[in-house]
Amino acid sequence: MLWLKRWNFIERARLERELWDAFEARENPEAKIKALQAWIEAADPADPTLGDQRFRLEVWTTTLTRIRKIEAMMANQQRKS
Repeated sequence: MLWLKRWNFIERARLERELWDAFEARENPEAKIKALQAWIEAADPADPTLGDQRFRLEVWTTTLTRIRKIEAMMANQQRKS
């Protein structure tokens, strides 16, 4: 069913929101991604949640790119004002 989650916009949005919430709470999103990556690398390949965590990492990684782009745009806007 993992393939279905990839196309489920609500599931993607929920995972994106997890990282946005951490960012807004001034947590370090890079640290959250590194911790998740470490968990995935240490996980037993037979772990049934491994696929979900890999999907979470994929979504978080793309979300972090968007967060950083928005930060850069906002910083440029503040310098222009």
